[in-house]
Amino acid sequence: MSSDLSRRRLLFGGAALSAGVVLAGCTSNEQAPTAAQTKAAAAGANSEPGKKVTIGFSAPAADHGWIAAITNNAKAQAAAYSDVELKAVEAGADAAAQRATLSTLLSQRPDVIVLLPHDGKELNAFGLEAMKAGIPVVNLDRAFPDAKAYRLQIKGDNYGMGVAAATYMIEQFKAKGVSKPIIGEIAGMDELELTQERSKGFSDTLAQAGFKVTNRRAARFTADSGQQEATGLFQALPKIDAIWNHDDDQGIGVLAAVNQANRKEFFMIGGAGSKKAMEDIQADNTVLKATVTYSPSMASSAISLARLIGQNKGMSDLVELQVPKEIVLASETITKENAGSYLKLGF
Repeated sequence: MSSDLSRRRLLFGGAALSAGVVLAGCTSNEQAPTAAQTKAAAAGANSEPGKKVTIGFSAPAADHGWIAAITNNAKAQAAAYSDVELKAVEAGADAAAQRATLSTLLSQRPDVIVLLPHDGKELNAFGLEAMKAGIPVVNLDRAFPDAKAYRLQIKGDNYGMGVAAATYMIEQFKAKGVSKPIIGEIAGMDELELTQERSKGFSDTLAQAGFKVTNRRAARFTADSGQQEATGLFQALPKIDAIWNHDDDQGIGVLAAVNQANRKEFFMIGGAGSKKAMEDIQADNTVLKATVTYSPSMASSAISLARLIGQNKGMSDLVELQVPKEIVLASETITKENAGSYLKLGF
């Protein structure tokens, strides 16, 4: 498995310096989560200190924005509870290395394991093993194909990201009177199911309006690959009306390619909701006019719910006595008009 899987996201916050191009991501991986990304325990039965819960945690290396935010949010949320001990283990460079460290963690028998896998399909067997051993697994972001491999799965709405991006795009075409748009798509890693779901949501929604993607390129969730694929897109299409780039982090490279090619006849939609992307949208000084969210705050929720699972509690606002099996976070559209409200959630 490529180490690109552990390099899924760079903080969207660097300078892209001209043709050539030096992509200097001003990434601060030590940046503390905002108060909005974690949630302090409020007064009430669920938040009162209870049975001590040991939560094992594993996610790919936190050397860039989105994954760094996942890990930082998880640690901050665990620290908010006096009855939670977090045991974070290194994930290694690929799924096999992560599997080895998780096996060691499993032997220590934590009460619950929270896991963002390098690859959900490759780590499915571990989920089955842990669940069979009586240790509940909370799976984040990259789905296990077998429902028996997890007690709870939390992920963003990947299909919904595509729907949201296409919906905004269609609205803009209508407002501009564009009836036969030329549409570019710069996806993430095609081997990941989440990328496939995003593209399907995008193409399905465009088709409902009678539109389709003119040229699609798959990048690697990195700035360099974003620049490379955007450059190829510009060479293939002398005119473009709109682009959806799946990921704000690889958008560093996309915007570098925009400047290098001096191609600004189109508008662009991003994905994930980085703080820098929101700031650029708010400033309205690039082709980036919107982004659709995929928030790393899911890690904070995962820790809170793992705690409840370990204490045999349900969610206080639900009638049911247990935490649900599946949680899918809605993808929201951030534009110039509402970016100020969402900045606190940016990573």
